[in-house]
Amino acid sequence: MNKSFRTHLASLTLTKMADGLIDPKLVLAWLLNAIGSPGYLIGMLVPVRESGALLPQLMLARLIQRNEIRKYFWTAGAALQGIAALGMAIAAIALPGAIAGWTILVLLAVLAIARSACSASYKDVLARTVEKGKRGKVSGSAGTLASVAVLAFAILLSTGILPREPLAISGVIAVAGFLWILAALVFSRLDEHKDDRAADVDVSLSALLDPLQEDEEFRNYVATRALLISTALAPPFLVMLSSGDGGLGNLGLLVLASSVASIVSSFFWGALSDWSSRKTLMLAGAASGLTLSAAAISGFLSLNDQTGFLFAGFLFVSQIAYQGARAGRKTHLTDMDSDGRKSVYTALSNTLIGALLVLGGLFGLVANMAGPESVLAILAGFSLSAILSAYRLSEVQQEQS
Repeated sequence: MNKSFRTHLASLTLTKMADGLIDPKLVLAWLLNAIGSPGYLIGMLVPVRESGALLPQLMLARLIQRNEIRKYFWTAGAALQGIAALGMAIAAIALPGAIAGWTILVLLAVLAIARSACSASYKDVLARTVEKGKRGKVSGSAGTLASVAVLAFAILLSTGILPREPLAISGVIAVAGFLWILAALVFSRLDEHKDDRAADVDVSLSALLDPLQEDEEFRNYVATRALLISTALAPPFLVMLSSGDGGLGNLGLLVLASSVASIVSSFFWGALSDWSSRKTLMLAGAASGLTLSAAAISGFLSLNDQTGFLFAGFLFVSQIAYQGARAGRKTHLTDMDSDGRKSVYTALSNTLIGALLVLGGLFGLVANMAGPESVLAILAGFSLSAILSAYRLSEVQQEQS
């Protein structure tokens, strides 16, 4: 394990821990509800976080691609996320409900945009500082280590050792802020060589869109990733479908299921994607498609009224599939030949997926009209279709570095 690998591993572990501690769909949603923020603000948390982290990346790529050293974009993005998280913790304690809610939402938007700078630059830095065959292990190992910490947090919270009070949760969010700042300091020490081609790169908007027209492999990659959005959208509908006390217990179950799934599968997925990211994406699509199909059938048959363990299992397997989709898509894009334009490929794909995630909010309307089981059936179809889409991808790990 060389110095670059250790630096990436430490930085990613810290940021993944921070992500888990500040999870908008769980932790921030609970906090806003606890301090009396309006419900419509809680509903805006996930769309702001997801779209803010993805949509700006195409424009950021123009700036990143012209710089010979890209690690400082990731460093600045991580530091700004930390500062925004610290601001959220202070706002939750010091401000009244509605004002605190708006302040946290604005800071979440800042955090999301800062995250977009990290995402747009990271794969380029990773590709130039860690050799092919080890890149998936970086993310997989970091995911496992971080998930252990998040699992400990979930256990402390669910057992009452950590009080479920705004002050305590605000403290957890502050810890997340410090973790991001520490990650920025660690990553700034990465030994990254200059990209001598940066000054000659065409960063016009038309040039940034060229991969969609010129690169069939990239088009297939975007199509596969778009279909595998289903793995990210499914968990809330699984929670809606399961029985329980208004969903409160199921939210805690989702944290535990997500953490345990990441612990038991992240390293496996990372290693598998280093061998074949194409097969990783196919397997993730199959696991998600079959699980969501079974969950939808259970919902149509009203089996959710019989046992909570059944849906705990669905949640667990769906989160394993989600980890596989993440590992496969990240490693495939990193290892794919992009002619020195990795940040452009990353930003373009993320911007397109960000737009689709905004449209994904419409599934909530479908759930209201036809039930969450109908949404899960649709998402199962997307996941199964991803198998065929991923099949058309190349075995990029077998190509020469």
